[in-house]
Amino acid sequence: MKNGANSTPRISFETPELLWQTLTIKRWEIIKAMTGGGVLSLREVARRVNRDVKAVHGDVHALLNSGLLKKSGDGVSFPYDGIHVDFMLQAAA
Repeated sequence: MKNGANSTPRISFETPELLWQTLTIKRWEIIKAMTGGGVLSLREVARRVNRDVKAVHGDVHALLNSGLLKKSGDGVSFPYDGIHVDFMLQAAA
């Protein structure tokens, strides 16, 4: 995570492919379900996205490793107000 001049938290990915490997549809659903929810247990996250706890566990850990989620003693949280995804697609040189 990098902080720019305006101190907005930023997470960068080397390629769009890496971005989409990290932010899969299922993981995007987790982030949407967690936004504004505070600290949630894995069971609560799984309930909110209507998925098995074991499957959600793997996705939550991938999001923790990427810096998108934060772990606390009581569970995990998405500690941001939102996400802005921005990338440039250009013709090959």
